[in-house]
Amino acid sequence: MTDSIMSKAATMEIPINSNGDTRALGEDDGLEQPPNTQWSLEGTGGRLPGRRDLQQVMVSGPNLNETSIVSGGYGGTAEGIIPTSSIKDLRMKCRGVNIAPSQSAASRIASQSDDFPGIPGPSMHHGGGSPPMAEEATRGVAVEKFDMMKKWSMNTYKCTKQLISERFGRGSRTVDLELEAQIEVLRDTKRKYENVLRLARALTNHFYSMVQTQHALGDTFADLSQKSPELRDEFGYNAETQKLLCKNGETLLGAINFFVSSINTLVNKTMEDTLMTIKMYENARLEFDAYRADLEELNLGPRDAVTMARIDTAQEQYQIHKEKYERLRNDVTIKLKFLEENKVKVMHKQLLLFHNAISAYFAGNQQQLEQTLKQFNIKLKQPGADKPSWLEEQ
Repeated sequence: MTDSIMSKAATMEIPINSNGDTRALGEDDGLEQPPNTQWSLEGTGGRLPGRRDLQQVMVSGPNLNETSIVSGGYGGTAEGIIPTSSIKDLRMKCRGVNIAPSQSAASRIASQSDDFPGIPGPSMHHGGGSPPMAEEATRGVAVEKFDMMKKWSMNTYKCTKQLISERFGRGSRTVDLELEAQIEVLRDTKRKYENVLRLARALTNHFYSMVQTQHALGDTFADLSQKSPELRDEFGYNAETQKLLCKNGETLLGAINFFVSSINTLVNKTMEDTLMTIKMYENARLEFDAYRADLEELNLGPRDAVTMARIDTAQEQYQIHKEKYERLRNDVTIKLKFLEENKVKVMHKQLLLFHNAISAYFAGNQQQLEQTLKQFNIKLKQPGADKPSWLEEQ
């Protein structure tokens, strides 16, 4: 029985000292032993193992925590040795238990990881260092968003405080009297032009309904002239008159639509763009006054080290918002100047068109009406031009 056990343990190396700890053996010491030496048990006195010690090991069992599995068989090289303690450590780590790694196991795994790609080495536990970089990038984005939210909150608080102070007459505000007067004139002009636009659209709708009625009436007169021989001439004259009025009405509608389109562009695009710049200017003015009041308040307080640092920061913010305010004020001044020039040019052309077209229509001067449209490069849409051809409908 002892011989069978000794033959089965020929490929097992279990170095154990008196305390149960492993002894770091050289690779050649544990593998290049003669075939008749399978166990190496050390006692406190350095005596050789006897039969009684072997029986004790057989009864208690080997210490599997320090067992080395030789993959290459007896007499193989040290590169095939896989300590079972490392396998147990991996199992315990998966269960959430922290175990101090064995020095001998760590050194053997480090030497074997290059030759056995299936065995993970110590450098593979962290995935090449990418998780720390991703975590650092995420932390940087979070810090940046927090700083933006902090700046926005402080700016909103200061502006709200300044606005309430101005409403209750407790705070001062920066006023450019000439520019404020021009802005007020622009807003009043926009309201009046919007009223003109609304009335011109109403005129277009009503006149379009009248032209459609004239067209239907002319068709009815033409039909009755065919079915009433005794009144053929009278119905025929009225049919021709209504058709002519309908044609002139469509020409006038083209002129009025062009007038409405130009006024709409002037009011809802050109003026609105200038008013958007004015709104940005007013917001910059409010921010400028808010930071100016904050700086003045800090200057009235004590001059200790903390306050001086806050004063320097407030001075920088004050200068930044002052430059922004002055830049937007110049932009508003330039846009108001160009808007006034553009408004005069556009309205001069459109009012002349509207006057000539209305006068020619109600005077019955068809040639002058058509000449007016040619003068302003207005092209009328032919009836049925928007409808697809019969080839496109197929």
